[in-house]
Amino acid sequence: MNEEAKKLDLKNTRFENPVGLDEKGHYSSATELATMARVAMQNPMFRDIISTEYATINIPYREIPLTNTNELLFSYGPATGIKIGTTPAAGESLVSPASIGDESYVCVILDSKEELFGASARTLRYGFIAHDRKNLVVEGRRYATLEAPYQRDEVADLVAKGNVAGLIDASSDVEREVDLVDHPPLSARAGTRLGRVVVRVDGRGVGESSLVAKEGYEKPSLGQRVWYTVEGIFE
Repeated sequence: MNEEAKKLDLKNTRFENPVGLDEKGHYSSATELATMARVAMQNPMFRDIISTEYATINIPYREIPLTNTNELLFSYGPATGIKIGTTPAAGESLVSPASIGDESYVCVILDSKEELFGASARTLRYGFIAHDRKNLVVEGRRYATLEAPYQRDEVADLVAKGNVAGLIDASSDVEREVDLVDHPPLSARAGTRLGRVVVRVDGRGVGESSLVAKEGYEKPSLGQRVWYTVEGIFE
């Protein structure tokens, strides 16, 4: 478990047992529990288990009915898991993901001082209301220009090859960093990749898209190359 935590770059997590009971040196943080939850939710079997409300264990001569103790599954429709946990040192805690359409969040509440499930539902509702998933880079929109090699009067518009979506709220700081190729080709067709645009929200990378030529440009003639060089000398 500690090896897996290291692979996920979890610097505030350390396991001393596999069951989550209190033990010296056994700890984690809300942020890193959310990271672990997002990774675990990629496993279909895990998703199925944590979202199961009722189950029955069949043993010889007896059936044992089980009910999920995560009350959020019964009281908040978008909830999909994961687990409640209570120990003397950790207090009442809950890791709870929820999804509506293609938008999802993970809420982590540790050592809750109020009703745990109500607090989790309110937090998740806030996430869905306060944030919007938008295309922060739009396919086909221009994000840069590039001077064709040896042709000062030939400028190529560079447009995004695809969309880059991200979750933002009213105070989000969205940055779009353009990175052009170091040595553009002497000629290019429409769709030639000539750079990329990287998107960050509040300093965290959310994705990138290639920047391609909207229209191509022709290879410069020998005369254009000579004149370009001469102009550069006398500038």
